[in-house]
Amino acid sequence: MLAVENLHAYYGKSHVLHGVDFTVRPGEIVALLGRNGAGRSTTAKAVMGLVDWQGGLRWKGQPLAGRKTHEIARLGIGYVPESRDIFSGLTVHQNLLLGQKGRGGRWGFGDMYAMFPRLKEREHTPAGALSGGEQQMLTLCRTLMGDPELIIIDEPAEGLAPQLVEQVAQYLRRLKARGVSVLLIEQKLAIAMAISDRALVMGRGRIVFDGTPDGLRADAQVRREWLEV
Repeated sequence: MLAVENLHAYYGKSHVLHGVDFTVRPGEIVALLGRNGAGRSTTAKAVMGLVDWQGGLRWKGQPLAGRKTHEIARLGIGYVPESRDIFSGLTVHQNLLLGQKGRGGRWGFGDMYAMFPRLKEREHTPAGALSGGEQQMLTLCRTLMGDPELIIIDEPAEGLAPQLVEQVAQYLRRLKARGVSVLLIEQKLAIAMAISDRALVMGRGRIVFDGTPDGLRADAQVRREWLEV
């Protein structure tokens, strides 16, 4: 579905990504792992047209070069940034409503509230009054309301209580069961390894490992050099 080929990305004159290559296949959960500063979030932003980049980005065979972020989203790619970009003055329900793209899809309000009952309880509460964990749930659900075929999620477990982390993991498995591909950007190795079909490790703006979770477990050198603090 998503093909990343020789991707280079820049912040001004700063060269951040150096020839990144990987793919995401239909119905696959791919974990993109690495330390802070490795280039994982920049990779997501490049796919969404949020940073300057060169190389090849293709979505189901279509080049993404020159497309604006909202055009990329309408092609079927959902993006959940680490910054939890909610509309704080709008209610939970209104935030979810904004996620819809004017067509029926696999997901509706009932699905969102069934997955995260706390959002149903806070349905008419301004999003700015939610806890950090609740805002994370809301951001995930608002993206799903647009019925993406691929969802890119940046550090979904960051700052969440342990029980909510497991809830997010179940949520991601449910996405896969409904045919949604996932690119999971994560620093917590245990979470990513438990739910992913394939693991990518990034270091210094390059992919240094591409294989199965079992293969990464067996590769002590990669884990020691690029993942362990």
